[in-house]
Amino acid sequence: MADPVQATLSSLKMLDVGKWPIFSLCSEEELQLIRQACVFGSAGNEVLYTTVNDEIFVLGTNCCGCLGLGDIQSTIEPRRLDSLSGKKIACLSYGSGPHVVLATTEGEVFTWGHNAYSQLGNGTTNHGLVPCHISTNLSNKQVIEVACGSYHSLVLTSDGEVFAWGYNNSGQVGSGSTANQPIPRRVTGCLQSKAVVNIACGQMCSMVVVDTGEVYVWGYNGNGQLGLGSSGNQPTPCRIAALQGIRVQRVACGYAHTLVLTDEGQVYAWGANSFGQLGTGNKSNQSYPTPVVVEKDRIIEIAACHSAHTSAAKTQGGHVYMWGQCRGQSVVLPHLTHFSCTDDVFACFATPPVMWRLLSVEPDDHLTVAESLKREFDNPDTADLTFLVDGKYIYAHKVLLKIRCEHFRSSLEDNEDDIVEMSEFSYPVYRAFLEYLYTDSISLSPEEAVGLLDLATFYRENRLKKLCQQTIKQGICEENAIALLSAAVKYDAQDLEEFCFRFCINHLTVVTQTSGFAEMDHDLLKNFISKASRAGAFKN
Repeated sequence: MADPVQATLSSLKMLDVGKWPIFSLCSEEELQLIRQACVFGSAGNEVLYTTVNDEIFVLGTNCCGCLGLGDIQSTIEPRRLDSLSGKKIACLSYGSGPHVVLATTEGEVFTWGHNAYSQLGNGTTNHGLVPCHISTNLSNKQVIEVACGSYHSLVLTSDGEVFAWGYNNSGQVGSGSTANQPIPRRVTGCLQSKAVVNIACGQMCSMVVVDTGEVYVWGYNGNGQLGLGSSGNQPTPCRIAALQGIRVQRVACGYAHTLVLTDEGQVYAWGANSFGQLGTGNKSNQSYPTPVVVEKDRIIEIAACHSAHTSAAKTQGGHVYMWGQCRGQSVVLPHLTHFSCTDDVFACFATPPVMWRLLSVEPDDHLTVAESLKREFDNPDTADLTFLVDGKYIYAHKVLLKIRCEHFRSSLEDNEDDIVEMSEFSYPVYRAFLEYLYTDSISLSPEEAVGLLDLATFYRENRLKKLCQQTIKQGICEENAIALLSAAVKYDAQDLEEFCFRFCINHLTVVTQTSGFAEMDHDLLKNFISKASRAGAFKN
């Protein structure tokens, strides 16, 4: 049986912000209060952070007014950014100037800092000393992600549209010309009817992932960072044809190199490679997507930022790797670190020591409602209901089960029993189901997740069904692929069936030699062969 796979949609606990040198200016007490932070600037000498009271503070050299304080004075003491008081930050990015682009949890966009190329999107080229609300062409849009190139800006809206503005010497705004773009302009062309789910910017290029897993790119391509097999600039979005048949989930850009993460947990890289930042074992640039071999484990996170030539990745098992420019050394293959998150790589090894994203720092003392409920699962001291499954007890709370699950709302309504015997499902599966009701996450092997998928289908728990499918996808391998495909067909999980089928086709030689294939149900085998031949699996 494969190892348990942790599938959770909650944010991960983050780390000690004190690892970034700029935070040496803050006292231990001040550091304890930080909940979000982003270190930026050409020397990692500027920082913006939010505190537990939702106040925003800035600190550092204030180059071009990038701290948003209304002046260009540097500050060695944290100063409160009053102009954004009451706003909660959802995401933030920064350019080389630096300029800053921030989206609030309400979906509003604010920009400030360097503006020689209109990268603030406010129609001028004057440096912005205080945050400016950018609403032109965005007034009824909710922005959910932001990305900055050196001097251009990109935002993604909740309806999957992308807007760009700023420096456009290489077509990085995607407008078809090379004239700078002073206000937000929707990027159209072949993105017109596509729903974008992720955006990123290199120094002078732009990348997006659409919901079908395709990647579209535009802008500067002198190092092959667009992955098109050429080095010509691209003034409008162009699909990366070399990734045909590969579903990409995330894209990350360094200064002149690109990483993508696929739904099977693999990483591809292309572009500049003079520091080994592609992780391919050499320093030759690549203009086509090239697989990066990290380890047997699935990758769940990739990281790069356009102010550095450093790459990082985290595996499902929690291992963090780094490669590229690491403290002046060129590391040409992924190197296993002792860190627990990719953010640490940039704190300790990137030059300058910046952050590749807005970092969230979870408090470790306060228990949220969700955390308190998690602790009560299977606690006999507080439970008022016991399930007996395969001769083992699982302790639960009637009120929580009723609140969390339609099935229990009706089945427990007039039920006075304190013990419920359950014979339809196995102990690991039923325990995982009850635990999910307390935690919103599951931790199961892919084989057990198939049993839970059966239960989720039976109880009409659609979100649980999705998590089971996610776990099964993450745990698929040549040995169990046919069994998982059969389960997907049985429980009418079409998305999962398609995924398992594609996996089998991609690993056809090995899969057809497994015992699972030899024992495959006759009808399923017939369907599989005809579908595989339609997909061209048997062509030489």
